Amino acid sequence: MAHLVLTVVGEDRAGLVNALARRISEGGGNWERSELAELAGAFAGIVLVTVPDDGVAALTASLEDLDGLLTVAVHSGAPGAGGGGAPASGAADAARRTLSFTVLGNDRPGIVRDVTAAIAAHAVSIDTFRSRTLDAPMAGGTLFEAVVTVSVPPTGDADEITRALEALAGEIQVDLTLA
Repeated sequence: MAHLVLTVVGEDRAGLVNALARRISEGGGNWERSELAELAGAFAGIVLVTVPDDGVAALTASLEDLDGLLTVAVHSGAPGAGGGGAPASGAADAARRTLSFTVLGNDRPGIVRDVTAAIAAHAVSIDTFRSRTLDAPMAGGTLFEAVVTVSVPPTGDADEITRALEALAGEIQVDLTLA
């Protein structure tokens, strides 16, 4: 089986996900995982699909023309990298630990840059990064919130990463909550 990672974008409208799902199913593919969202009137997402090796070319070609609804880019994924299968690199991935945290504070340019720089400084991979801005009616401004999950490799020190994030939270004046 081949693993394909699809990135999709288009103008938001009813039926987009169904059109994509139909095309994947008709092409013999199986929708494994996805992250899809509407942002400022645009629809965007990423989808992990498995398909028999001999069906990759046909599915890829069918996704190139989704009736003008979506632009789809197809990327090869690593076998075993998702959909509940075994980790691709075996025991090393099994020893990985997950660290999840939420960042909440007054919105300002650079928060994402600062948080991701602290993560990258520890050679940690981001699994998910979901963010949004919220009205802060009591403060009369805008709040920034991010929910982040990272994978700490077996050689990584989760406590050291946590301390670095806590120090950063103090510097940029945001609340950091570990899950």
